[in-house]
This record gives sequence, C-alpha cells and structure tokens, in this order.
Amino acid sequence: MRTPQVVVVMGVAGTGKTTIGPLLAARLGVPYAEGDDFHPQANIDKMTAGIPLDDADRWPWLEAIGHWAHDRAGLGGVVSSSALKRAYRDRLRAVAPGIVFLHLSGDRQLIEERMSRRQGHFMPTALLDSQFATLQPLQPDEAGVAVDVGGGPQEITERAVRALAALPDTAGSSQ
Repeated sequence: MRTPQVVVVMGVAGTGKTTIGPLLAARLGVPYAEGDDFHPQANIDKMTAGIPLDDADRWPWLEAIGHWAHDRAGLGGVVSSSALKRAYRDRLRAVAPGIVFLHLSGDRQLIEERMSRRQGHFMPTALLDSQFATLQPLQPDEAGVAVDVGGGPQEITERAVRALAALPDTAGSSQ
C-alpha cells in the first residue's frame, strides 16, 4: 500500500496554490495547510508594501512549513509554499525529507491576469517579476512534478493527482 504523501504545492504568486492546494488535499483525503499562514507578520508587512522578501525573511517561514510537513510524515498532507529556489526546497527537505513538490507552472501573462482578479491578498502583481526572476524549476533529482496551470481548478487538480500518482513511493522511506 502506498504511504500517503506530504505534498508541497509550489510556484510563483498567482499560479493557484491556494486554490489547487485544498482541492488536491480533498482528492487525496488529507489535511491542507495554507503556507501564507506560516509567515510572521513582518513578512506580510513587507510584501504588502511591495518589498520582496530576502532569504533571511524566508528561513523561519520555511522552517515552520517544514515542521508541519514533518509532523504529517506517514499521514499525508498538502501545504502551499512558493519554494521558488532550490535552496528553499532543500531547507524544507532538511526538516521533512520525504516531501514531494507539485510545481504549478504557467505562462506569465496568464498568471498576471489571474493575480489582477484576486481580492484580499497581500501579494501585489508588481512583485510577479521578482518571483519569476527568483524561480528555479524543479531539478531531475528533486522528488516532484510540474503541472501546467492552464484550464480550470478541477482540471489542474486532476492533472496533479495523476502526475503525483506516477511518482515512485518514497514518502515513507526517509522520514
């Protein structure tokens, strides 16, 4: 029997992490945690002001997400985190070794259009360029899959479920 995975839904702002994450969690029958909820208030204040976070801002946030993921090892879960750089994903894996990544990827124009329609989110579209500049896609040695964000949420979620199901079962082997 396959060990339930802990999936980190990653990607630049506006790719749908907050939409797809809960849908994926529901399909997998596991809890969802919103990565933005792990940010300290100082990070939220910076992003609201249009100031990109630096690595020093991100380390405590990534550690908190990693601890949530570690606590879900063998139980499964879905958590969102931009996880744009390899170093950020390495930090998450250092705390929760068996996690897998679902990279929501897509065309910049589509993502900006979706971001401009969001309401009540602290990340302004002005930071999208910095997000794309920072993004380092998953490497072949990283457990995870990339899924295109074209189409509706249910379609994207189904693509994600199929892609994740095709991964080797490594979730329980190193945690």
